[in-house]
Amino acid sequence: MNLDSELIPEATRRPGAALPRLVATDLDGTLLRSDGTVSDRTCAALAACTAAGVEVLLVTARPQRMVLELARRIGCTATAICANGAAVLDVVTGLTRLVHSFTVEQALSIIADLRAVLPPGTGFALETGGEVFSEPTFRPGLASAHNRTVTADLAAARPAGGRYVKVLARDDAAAADAMLAAARAVLGDRAEASHSGGRGLVEIAPPGVTKAGTLAWHCELLGIAAAQVVAFGDMPNDLPMLTWAGTAYAVANAHADVLAVVDRVTASNDEDGVAAALEALLAAGGPQSA
Repeated sequence: MNLDSELIPEATRRPGAALPRLVATDLDGTLLRSDGTVSDRTCAALAACTAAGVEVLLVTARPQRMVLELARRIGCTATAICANGAAVLDVVTGLTRLVHSFTVEQALSIIADLRAVLPPGTGFALETGGEVFSEPTFRPGLASAHNRTVTADLAAARPAGGRYVKVLARDDAAAADAMLAAARAVLGDRAEASHSGGRGLVEIAPPGVTKAGTLAWHCELLGIAAAQVVAFGDMPNDLPMLTWAGTAYAVANAHADVLAVVDRVTASNDEDGVAAALEALLAAGGPQSA
């Protein structure tokens, strides 16, 4: 997309203000509209950031296979953090540069413990980033419907490389918040449980893996401080990232737990809230006081 220079009028910049060095944004429920599309306005705002020297980093629960094409389509051509921080995708080459993962045995042990505390109708799946193995009772969502292998015995699944980036548990008749609480109680510090808004869907990452941890690692490599990062999100799995970043925005449709913590609230995802905040940030020359 060609950038219209009028998107960043120099005359409207606040004298002496400093732009952030990096914008980190969640995808579903935040940058993307409810139908999964991204508006021309949002693409233009992201392009304006890039033209102003601000790196745009996608930080999502989606696995790598569900990010690459989208990232390129909306003009993000550097890096994307995927699978809630378990993987770092190089959007230029399409290669995964960093992976935190479970062994098959670790993943199966987690599933066994979760079966004891989650509703009887819960189905399970194992995610590699490139493919997903799921039980017949696991109803695939957007991210898990592609490259999916259905098996009655997850123990028999053997992924390439022999490791998984996520364990997924889903029961559409259950509340995700309740499932998350049960999962955290039984898993303790053996894994990082979160949810990103899908009804009855809980995502289990390797221990200590969060969006914030991998974002901090990426920023350290580039010499970027947390104070120089602006982050956007909507769900509990975004909270570590939002509390780590120097400036954080929740979209108006965010989960109550997010709205209770984040001071800055922009318009909803369906109203291009991220674009609106970025437009104001670029025009002002940097974040304003909350």
